[in-house]
Amino acid sequence: MMNSDFCEKYAMLPRDGIVLCAVSGGKDSMYLLENLRELAPACGFELRCAHFDHRLRGEESRRDRDFVVDWCRKRGIPCYVGSADVSRAALESGLGIEEAARKLRYEFLERTADEIGAVRIATAHTADDNAETVLMNLARGSGLKGLCGIPPVRGRIIRPMLRVTSAEVTAYLEEKGIPHVEDSTNAGDEYARNRIRHRVVPELRALNGSFDTVLTRGTELLREDEDYLSSLADGFIEEKRRGNSLPAAELAALPGPVSSRVLRKMIPGELSSAHIEALTALASGGDSHACAFVPGMRVIREYDRLVFGAAVPKRIEKRALDLCGITEIPEAGLEISCLFIEKCQEINNSLNIFFFQSDSICGNITIMSRPDGEKIRLAGRKCTKSLKKLFSEAKLNGEGRDLVPVLCDEKGVIAVYGFGIAERCVPSAGDSVIRTEIKTLGK
Repeated sequence: MMNSDFCEKYAMLPRDGIVLCAVSGGKDSMYLLENLRELAPACGFELRCAHFDHRLRGEESRRDRDFVVDWCRKRGIPCYVGSADVSRAALESGLGIEEAARKLRYEFLERTADEIGAVRIATAHTADDNAETVLMNLARGSGLKGLCGIPPVRGRIIRPMLRVTSAEVTAYLEEKGIPHVEDSTNAGDEYARNRIRHRVVPELRALNGSFDTVLTRGTELLREDEDYLSSLADGFIEEKRRGNSLPAAELAALPGPVSSRVLRKMIPGELSSAHIEALTALASGGDSHACAFVPGMRVIREYDRLVFGAAVPKRIEKRALDLCGITEIPEAGLEISCLFIEKCQEINNSLNIFFFQSDSICGNITIMSRPDGEKIRLAGRKCTKSLKKLFSEAKLNGEGRDLVPVLCDEKGVIAVYGFGIAERCVPSAGDSVIRTEIKTLGK
């Protein structure tokens, strides 16, 4: 029988409500179904069954479905059946067959549980499955979380058999005379998990006859460590989070095992060690406007905070100004009007109106976002500064600075919206000028 202490430790079996048992018809799931059927009256929960047909093995798949449906019918267990073309789904999604099958199977289980109001979904993962998972994760270079193996509880999904070995399952089914169906693909070594099951695990059992017990206990200890580190990360996020941002310096100062978990909790995608290193460098670096791209998210540094999920900023597309009309900049919500004035007597440069001495302009005037590495000597400032430093001193963040119009000719920057005109382009009264005015679009 399943370990009652293990089930109680993780509060797997409810005192009332519905438990939906995932049953393939194989020996593990039949063991689970029959154990839950025996426990249901004493615990007070209602048992129901779910079977998913992956359509991968033709007539054999249909045989499995019919076996499960017939077994449940004879025992009065409500049975829900779902199916999907896993091969086609894998091809369309770019996933492997195993990953696509798992995704579709769990979607079916969750959907069915929602429809019938189930409070638990029980799956038949054994100690053997857990060992195989740990070894696969170890071979892939997983961290602590991967070495914890299969979690006993995830949401409403429970794994009551994680302390039950395959040998114990076989003995139970033989003793009770409970039939099962065999998946022919389990015999081959096409899948990585099968190779570990058939080649690696037997060698480890030969080295240590208590391998299954030792590994099960080891993963439980590692899970306690993981839970503790995860709780520290949760506490930091709860205390320091502001919207979708965290304080950069404080994040960088955390011990690596905690900061990496903070980052993984803030970012839903799969993060590699390289991603973690890049984000840690972003938090500890001196660039207050740097950014990093990770799977499914863009993270930016805004002065002393890291912002998670920042939108990719719009930029002003480079274009030539119409020197006799209006040029629209819709991405910035602005427009620029230009007018040539011969022998202009009244010069009034401001932060959005620029009078350029026409003879000082080299070639065309273009408008764009801040060009990398460009500098300007602003009129009246008596110094030359990079635009990067100019924007930083004005505390323009990464989003805003990319929508600041910068006017250039073929020699370089001649004006920056909100800052002023280049010293080399300032006219004197009586000079011919090109007057430009930047204002809100449509006003």
